[in-house]
Amino acid sequence: MFKLILDSTPSMIFAFDLEHRFTLANRALANFYGLSKEAILGRTLKDLDAHQMADPALAFNQDILSTGEAVASEEMVESRRFRGPRRLMTVKFPLRDDCGVAIGLGGVSTDITEMTSAEEQLRIAATAFESQEGMVVTDAQFKVLKVNHSFTRITGFAPADMAGQTPEILFAQDDARLDCERMWAVLRTKGYWEGEVKNRRKSGENYPQHLTVTAVKDSKGKVANYVLTMSDITMRKEAEDEIQRLAFYDALTGLPNRRFLAQRLNRGFASGTRSREHGALLFIDLDNFKFLNDSRGHGVGDLLLQQVAQRLLKCVREGDIVARLGGDEFLVILTDLSAHALEAGARAESVGEKILASLDEPFELETHPHHSTGSIGITLFRENQAEFDELLKQADIAMYQAKHEGRNRLRFFDHRMQEAIAERAELERDLREAIQKMQFELYFQLQVDQSRIPFAAEALVRWNHPKRGLVGPSRFIQLAEETGLVIPIGRWVLEQACIRLEAWQKNPRTDRLLLSVNVSARQFRQPDFVDQVRSAIASHQINAHLLKLELTESVLLENIEEATHTMDTLRQCGVRFALDDFGTGYSSLRYLKKLPIDQLKIDQSFVRDITVNQQDRAIVRTIIAMASNLSVDCIAEGVETEEEYRLLRGDGCQLFHGHLFGCAQPLSLFEAALQAQAS
Repeated sequence: MFKLILDSTPSMIFAFDLEHRFTLANRALANFYGLSKEAILGRTLKDLDAHQMADPALAFNQDILSTGEAVASEEMVESRRFRGPRRLMTVKFPLRDDCGVAIGLGGVSTDITEMTSAEEQLRIAATAFESQEGMVVTDAQFKVLKVNHSFTRITGFAPADMAGQTPEILFAQDDARLDCERMWAVLRTKGYWEGEVKNRRKSGENYPQHLTVTAVKDSKGKVANYVLTMSDITMRKEAEDEIQRLAFYDALTGLPNRRFLAQRLNRGFASGTRSREHGALLFIDLDNFKFLNDSRGHGVGDLLLQQVAQRLLKCVREGDIVARLGGDEFLVILTDLSAHALEAGARAESVGEKILASLDEPFELETHPHHSTGSIGITLFRENQAEFDELLKQADIAMYQAKHEGRNRLRFFDHRMQEAIAERAELERDLREAIQKMQFELYFQLQVDQSRIPFAAEALVRWNHPKRGLVGPSRFIQLAEETGLVIPIGRWVLEQACIRLEAWQKNPRTDRLLLSVNVSARQFRQPDFVDQVRSAIASHQINAHLLKLELTESVLLENIEEATHTMDTLRQCGVRFALDDFGTGYSSLRYLKKLPIDQLKIDQSFVRDITVNQQDRAIVRTIIAMASNLSVDCIAEGVETEEEYRLLRGDGCQLFHGHLFGCAQPLSLFEAALQAQAS
């Protein structure tokens, strides 16, 4: 029984004789040395341990025999099984016979190597946990288990405040959702996330924080905990911002400086992404600024520069840039003005005029009013087309031209652009006046069937300009579209078309004649467009089936669902629709089946060359076949020769429109020609 107990005990039990030979060894001791119990008995520690470890142990044994008292201590012992030294907690005591004479030494040892190592790791972890950085430990559901003192110091939240909460309550509300989504996405894949977040303290103050989150997994590879380490980087961010401000911003006005502007623009030019939109660089120089500095001192001059900076900022959009080049020179960068150079130039000029007007207002300098003006040079640009220094040179040249012509004005670098913009501005002014005075007139062009019998007409607007004479739509419709003036023009055209249909309905020779009206993109997208058409039809009591609205692909395909709804609503009233310039768009084939159209118009660019270009003729044949399969009419526009008419008719086209059958004419001439043809 005694032997069974000894061998079942996990601690090592042993005994020595007076010569330090083993007289007793249980199974735990034998396992420790990697020997059998029989191999241990009769041997000394020197036989089993390294001498440098055995000698202190033998000396210690001798002390116990001398004093005759039991002693507990830690000792290092070599182990073959573990191939290295092990730390043991050992209790040794003298063994005596019945007469009290020492006959040996007994002892019990427990291997505490792992326990000691674990305690050491715990001490290290505890020390690290109470570091200068805030730390949070959560469970697998991100619920807080423990926070350290630095966390409380940084955030103001005590351990009791965080118990049962998630660290997400620390995130600033505006950024919480985005930060959490990014963090979780990375944690799921990598098990680690690091980044800067905007957190909030218990007081409600927001502050920048560097945060790391590490997933801790158990032995089965499943996440058991998350450890968050955080540090307040407010001072670092402030230092970075200050460095940024000193390097890239003007100290007097707070505006970006030339270095900032050059880096920003050159990076955009070198990005390799070509923008279709034009931008503009405005070079602004204050007139007679040197006189102010010389007469009233640099302090007053600085006040003027600061007020000029504020006025410039109020003249531009949020995404534009205002910078101070140096002295009394400022730069303004306008981006995404327009894909069309003329329109972009006009918008840049509008901002420039706004700046000139703002600078012309009196300044208050030390309670004294001061009148100042500026001269502006403008150059347009697109990304990847110029370097910043080249643009600056161009705008500078234009600015000096403005000064040379009398100051307090603006000029474009390209004199041809200046002339074109001036002409465009004059045309816009005249167009606004034309709308007020209704200087427009409808011309009509005939549409015929295969037998050249008229079945419809297209209404085309003309402008009776008091100085320019008769102006065709190609000269002013694009400008009207860009400025929004096409909306009142379109309403007038629609109204006049319904007036004409009302009159034609009373004549048996024209009561079945259809009338087509072109509708612009802006007009079609007006919220009350359907009501406009309904009102015009009702007020003139016309047969809606005789009114046909012509739309281009670009008008319809920008928002196919909304366009389809508008067309369906009007078709219920009887209005017909034609798809103008068909074949020139990119998405027509994909969306054609969705659009409730009655007619396809083959663009004249294809008709023009069908007699000499087989590819154009093949396209025309395809469009004719497509219209037939979709059960819609197909009309060819721009038919000017008999040969074109013959080929189109032979290819199956049934309707025609072009100078061969009559050019666009005023109403009186059109009706006279129509009557002559009927007779």
